[in-house]
Amino acid sequence: MGPDDTLTNIQACVFDAYGTLFDFNAAVAARRDRIGDKADRLSELWRLRQLQYTWLRSLMRQHADFWQITGEALDYALAALEIDDPKLRDDLMDLYRRLDAFEEVPEVLAKLKSAGVKTAILSNGAPAMLADAVHSAGLQDSIDQVLSVEEVGIYKPDPRVYQLAVDRLGVPPSAISFQSSNAWDAAGAAAYGLAVVWINRYAQPAEHLPGEPRIELTSLRDLPARLGL
Repeated sequence: MGPDDTLTNIQACVFDAYGTLFDFNAAVAARRDRIGDKADRLSELWRLRQLQYTWLRSLMRQHADFWQITGEALDYALAALEIDDPKLRDDLMDLYRRLDAFEEVPEVLAKLKSAGVKTAILSNGAPAMLADAVHSAGLQDSIDQVLSVEEVGIYKPDPRVYQLAVDRLGVPPSAISFQSSNAWDAAGAAAYGLAVVWINRYAQPAEHLPGEPRIELTSLRDLPARLGL
């Protein structure tokens, strides 16, 4: 991954949702005054368990949709931090359905659409969750398709998830630019054969996994330029 790398002949841009388009920390941040000094740890633990439960359920072959997993992960995090507040739990789950989009997202998506590039979300999120997030952020006119792992019944980074984007968009893997803030997701998509841009918003180290992203950025802002737009 070099600072001047570009991708050519890209016909579609596919985005992970949580952490890439939508700020998963926004729900806890909205109740920070109520949670107090446990807020950052709660957000971190909630996200960690949420991801871990997707991987564990996939290995166990005990699939549940992402809404259920999100609630179970929050229940674990609240218990671990000894926060006993059912109303807070309900508030956080409601807020998770309408997370803020990152600042640059609307402009970037609009630029891609105006250039004739197909746009899609490919996410672990359940369809209703994703529909609420897209509508709340006002992105419905900038996204051509919203694809959920529920169509294949297993979570990322299973190759069947990335194949879903190829099948639904009708574009070969090499012509799909896939953007994710999750290093493990970026690795999984690259191992599958997509042209991957890792949006390293959180200054993470690279994963030691098969599959190397083509480009690393700190936000989506520079994506159109890296596609030659």
